[in-house]
Amino acid sequence: MRIWFDILTPKQIMFFKYFVDMLKENDHEILCTGREYREAKELAKIKKINIQTVGKHGGDNKYEKLNTSTERAFLLSSLINSFNPDLTVSFSSPEASRVAFGLGIKHYIFNDSPHATAVAKLTVPLADRLFCPWIIPLGEWTKLGLDKNMVTQYRALDPIVWLKKELQYYNIQDISKLQKILKIDKDKKTLLIRPEEIKASYIADKNVKSSIGLIDEIVKKFSHKYNILILARYLDQVDFYKSRFEKMDGTKIIETVMDGNLLLRFADLFIGAGGTMSAEAALMGKPVISITPINFYVEKYLIKVGLIKKIRNSVTLTKYIKSILSEDGLIKNKDNTLNNTKKLFNQSTVRETSLKIQSEMEDPIEIFKKFLFIP
Repeated sequence: MRIWFDILTPKQIMFFKYFVDMLKENDHEILCTGREYREAKELAKIKKINIQTVGKHGGDNKYEKLNTSTERAFLLSSLINSFNPDLTVSFSSPEASRVAFGLGIKHYIFNDSPHATAVAKLTVPLADRLFCPWIIPLGEWTKLGLDKNMVTQYRALDPIVWLKKELQYYNIQDISKLQKILKIDKDKKTLLIRPEEIKASYIADKNVKSSIGLIDEIVKKFSHKYNILILARYLDQVDFYKSRFEKMDGTKIIETVMDGNLLLRFADLFIGAGGTMSAEAALMGKPVISITPINFYVEKYLIKVGLIKKIRNSVTLTKYIKSILSEDGLIKNKDNTLNNTKKLFNQSTVRETSLKIQSEMEDPIEIFKKFLFIP
């Protein structure tokens, strides 16, 4: 069986790598395509997944997004027509949807982000089957014209695919080596920040200035006491934060693409303005604060089970960071007396909750295999 994967983002590389490995082990012929996109291209090298670059990322301009998408679909059409796959798999790739539909190729899509409405409208109605986490209501897909019988829900969040598998690749030496490269002071706790995916269509029109203000506040209040790492998504985002914080001791802007999973291994607190790494960190049992300006189902679930705190207020954010990274983990009043608030992010409780949730989750790969008749 010939299967085409269109893999566009770092999350999709982490997710689909193990699908591709499994299929190759079962003697299927696989073609993986991607686009010119810094983080995805470099992470593919780190993860040793062979991806053929076709087209580029459209940036944050609507006209450029339209032009690059149509050009990419045109370039893919010739390549895919020659490969002649039996099945297309993507994480709701608009170009894969158009090409697969045009060439009459069955298309299975994964999607845990109905809040990305532009992508959903362009892909979901053309899907032959949609796979998603169980926490997303069927109505999110049926309102776009997809029959509910074409939706397969799995009881898992997407990072579960790689979390357990990635453990086998890491050891203490890997973590120590990365800490040395980043010049981490091991006597201090480490706070990892992931800014927003500002060029994604679902967030480009949101107020990201408020998130930048929150990151400003974190650096100003805590760079003298903790290691602060900022893992930017784009080169212009790297330059933006470098110019903003280059003179702040204790703050490091990560300029090269790195394995986020490995960074999370030694982080004491993760602050995310997106979704995937926040869910990943939460399932790892790390304290997580979300500062994203949008709401989505995965985050709501993780807030509900107590693995994420969502804060969009600088005063509250500062208070929570102090409570999480302090020795006792308790919120104190201005006069240094203890507040009646319960201990926040008790590490053992968070870890216990995350392990319990992990143990109850299915493997999406096993669900997918059923539709390929792979034992």
